[in-house]
Parts: sequence; structure tokens; C-alpha cells
Amino acid sequence: MDMNAFSLKGKIAWITGASYGIGFAIAEAYAAAGATIVFNDRGQEQLERGRENYKAAGIEAHGYICDVTDEEAVQATLKKIEEEVGTVDILVNNAGIIKRIPMLEMTAEEFRQVVDVDLNAPFICAKAVIPGMIRKGHGKIINICSMMSELGRETVSAYAAAKGGLKMLTRNICAEYGEANIQCNGIGPGYIATPQTAPLRERQPDGSRHPFDQFIIAKTPAARWGTPEDLQGPAVFLASDTRNFVKGHILYVDGGILAYIGKQP
Repeated sequence: MDMNAFSLKGKIAWITGASYGIGFAIAEAYAAAGATIVFNDRGQEQLERGRENYKAAGIEAHGYICDVTDEEAVQATLKKIEEEVGTVDILVNNAGIIKRIPMLEMTAEEFRQVVDVDLNAPFICAKAVIPGMIRKGHGKIINICSMMSELGRETVSAYAAAKGGLKMLTRNICAEYGEANIQCNGIGPGYIATPQTAPLRERQPDGSRHPFDQFIIAKTPAARWGTPEDLQGPAVFLASDTRNFVKGHILYVDGGILAYIGKQP
């Protein structure tokens, strides 16, 4: 096997919402593999924070303000990317939100907001880049799904519904555009230590672990939370030419949770 097949040299990768966290870690890995990095965020403050992070990491990244739930804004941003950087070879639909609210307390508007960011936005972004990928003769689309594509849990009805839908959108993009040499796959992170999950890992006043933190450690065969860096290898694999026959697959990076029923009490 030619290990150069993992190289992303000459490829342009757009990672949405990649100012920090999982998206930033994936961008770091892509840059190390030779890709040119494009990222976006919703506002100027978030964009500048992202630029500072990339600069500190020694990565020359192209940043844009774009609300990925706005189809017109996405199309306009993509036009700028194509004019200033080039045609996108790799799209990572990373931008996402979660609202931890019991279903009976969640409003329909709050539910729609989560679905809009976590499901509609990947549809909008994929729809935008696919024509350019068809013209170029190849493309990779990677959707950041979740274990909640497979599981349910209290307080995350909107998130689980959206991520389950994203899993099926991934498979449908594969079905529609696989013949055009476009590979669409997903990554399903387990519980990852990011600012978004920080409240679930806060130490209690007596120094003990947060109850949810204890629960996750007990349910994870790896006995730890994942890190953004744990997603870097899988992300490079799915973006590389080593997996051109891997289509419509969700690669779960969860420390083994989905394979584990848990210890007997």
C-alpha cells in the first residue's frame, strides 16, 4: 500500500464551525496532511478567535463569516472561497449545537433551532459544494454525526432527532452522488472533552466527579472521555484517497460505548 495515499496535499478542505474544538482539531490534522484550510463562523468575534487559534498553531487558514443555516449566505460564501482559494475538495459539516432540555419543557422553536443547525445546515452546505465536486470529478463530504445517531437519552430529543437524520442524509448523498466519485461518510463521536461538554465534567464541591462524568466513565470501555485529537486519524482517513470505496458509512469514535452493555451491578 502506498502510504502517500493519506496525503491531502493540493486539496482544499472547508470545515464548518472550526474555530475551536472538534472542527479545529480536524483542521489541524488536515493541514498537517497538506490540505489548504477554509473555516467559517457565525460572527466577527468568533472568526477572530479562530484566526488567532490557527495562527498560534502555525496554520495559514482562510476564515469567513457565514451562518450555515442561511442558504443564500452559504452560496455567497462558497463563491468567495472559489474565487479566493479554489474549488472545495473536502467538506466537513462540523458546525452544531445541542440544547439539553427535557422534551416536555422544550418549545417547538427550540427544537427547530437544533434541527436547523445540525441537519438543515449540512444539507445546505453539501448541496452548495456538490456541483463543484462533480465538475472536478471527485469530492469528499464528511458529516459529524454522533452516538445519538443510534441512541436516545433524556434531554436531547432534538439533538438525537437531528443527528439521526444526518446519518440518513449521509447515506442518501452516497446513494445519489456516489457514481460521481463523491464519497459521503460520517464520523460519530462519543463523549468528547470540549467546551460544549465541560459542564458535564465539572468537579463537585467535595472534589468528586460530576454524576454524569461518573456515568460516562463507567459506560465507556476505554474508561475516559475522548479528545478532539482522537478524531483526527479517522477524519484524515475519510478525507483521503485510501477510502474511495467507503461510501455511506458512519465511523463511530466512541471508546466502545456502542459495543458495551455495561457492567453487572
